[in-house]
Amino acid sequence: MTLELRSLCCFLLVVVCLGWTAGCGGDGLPLGRVTGTVTLDGQPLERAEIVFQPEDGRPSYAKTDSQGSYELMFGADQPGAQIGRHRVMITTFDVITEDEEKPLEIPERLPDRYHRNSELVEEVQSGRNVIDFDLRAE
Repeated sequence: MTLELRSLCCFLLVVVCLGWTAGCGGDGLPLGRVTGTVTLDGQPLERAEIVFQPEDGRPSYAKTDSQGSYELMFGADQPGAQIGRHRVMITTFDVITEDEEKPLEIPERLPDRYHRNSELVEEVQSGRNVIDFDLRAE
């Protein structure tokens, strides 16, 4: 595994751990439902991981389907994201292991400005939010 891939894995692990250590319940926190579509150069971006990290609080996560659609989850069975401003990170990097075989690395297809050095910022409102991302490879 290259140094860049290890760094990205560590980054994603930290983000996930921060979410878990913040607790599993959203009791009392105002949430907004967030759905949308992610495209890369006009084409649906399948299997992309999305993290909405609020300025103060616990992140929400999603993974795009074959059409590039996603719905954020605040917890395992709780859809939504905290109300307010979020830094958004989107990555295509993944490591897949099946039956203790050698891990298969799915390479990153997106520029750093969408994940490690994300320039994406979105505001989540109460109620339903549709937030689409039209990303460019260049």
